[in-house]
Amino acid sequence: MFRGLNHRDAWVVTLSAAGILMVTMGTRQSFGLFISPMNTDTGLGITTISLALAVGQFVWGAIQPIAGAAADRYGPEKVLIASILLLMLGTALTPFVSSGIGLMVALGILASMGSGAGSFSVLIGAAAQRLPAEARGAASGLINAGGSFGQFVFAPVAQKLIQALGWMGALWSMAAMTLLALPLIRSLTGRAAPRPAPAAAGEAGLWQAVKSASGDRSYLLLHAGFFTCGFHIAFLVTHLPGEVALCGLPAGVASWSLAIIGLANIVGSLFAGNWVSRYRSKHILFWMYGSRALLIAAYLLSPKTALTFYLFAAGLGFTWLSTVPPTASIVGKLFGVRYLGTLFGLTLLSHQVGGFLGAWLGGIAITLQGDYQWMWYADMALAGAAALVNLPIREARIAPLAKPA
Repeated sequence: MFRGLNHRDAWVVTLSAAGILMVTMGTRQSFGLFISPMNTDTGLGITTISLALAVGQFVWGAIQPIAGAAADRYGPEKVLIASILLLMLGTALTPFVSSGIGLMVALGILASMGSGAGSFSVLIGAAAQRLPAEARGAASGLINAGGSFGQFVFAPVAQKLIQALGWMGALWSMAAMTLLALPLIRSLTGRAAPRPAPAAAGEAGLWQAVKSASGDRSYLLLHAGFFTCGFHIAFLVTHLPGEVALCGLPAGVASWSLAIIGLANIVGSLFAGNWVSRYRSKHILFWMYGSRALLIAAYLLSPKTALTFYLFAAGLGFTWLSTVPPTASIVGKLFGVRYLGTLFGLTLLSHQVGGFLGAWLGGIAITLQGDYQWMWYADMALAGAAALVNLPIREARIAPLAKPA
């Protein structure tokens, strides 16, 4: 897998980044399980709680280019340490709040800033600068799989903690669990290969790269597709427990569905990391987004049983965050890896603008209409559109691998 470099260092870099993402994504992707018990206990209302989580979706994306730029300029170690501490603080403070504003600050801002700063833009950027080009696709797939494994582990654990300790005790327990990522930061950053020298103009090099990318049609099309990915994921991770409840199924079906999504995405991420070295990434994204539209249609036509949710989760999970490796690959191909943390961070911001709308509009839909029907139709239409907008992206054909002599 990691041919042409020190195998041990390559694995340490990749698995350390994957482990950090496991903790930050696993914690963040479990917050939807707290909506119902939090609403029952506090009376804040589904719309208010959904708005706080929607703000969190946006903040998670908004911090990515900022954290990526800081990591690109100063190195990722301090950024990652701050991210874990913020995630721990926001999660631990949430049980103490009694208002929508307080919830927005603790869960929507602090926890989301922490999970975002310790996520894809910094971790994939840090790994890419420490690995040769031929290893980056496979590494990004493994790192992405770490985030999915976190969802697989944290969702059922969070549900069990809620049942055993109540939602407050569960959040305090999860806050403590986030600190497990701290030792991995040194393992990632302490094995850095020589990084490219910064541009002579210092900060101007970064802003020139951002300016150039912002006028690139392919980069903007990539943003449009990733916006839909964010809408889709945030709607599901926030409101899938509510959809399960509407179907008269127990809460355990929701937590296991989220876990299955994470498990299936481990497989999908590994395939995606392998595929980006074999096929053009824009074609991979076309099929991923197109498959989501078909899966949603199949779900809407199916009987709402536990098995339906598990099969739906497995199908969606395969492409859940498997879009990250091909998306990061296109950014790297278009602009190089020197400022990958920043430029991919901006792409993730568009993802989370969609995420904000997916989480918030889902809350409005259930409040006004009593179900999520029109959200499913909107999600299906956006997935189809996302598949199409990736096709015009400028991306060179993949050169065939040289046969061994």
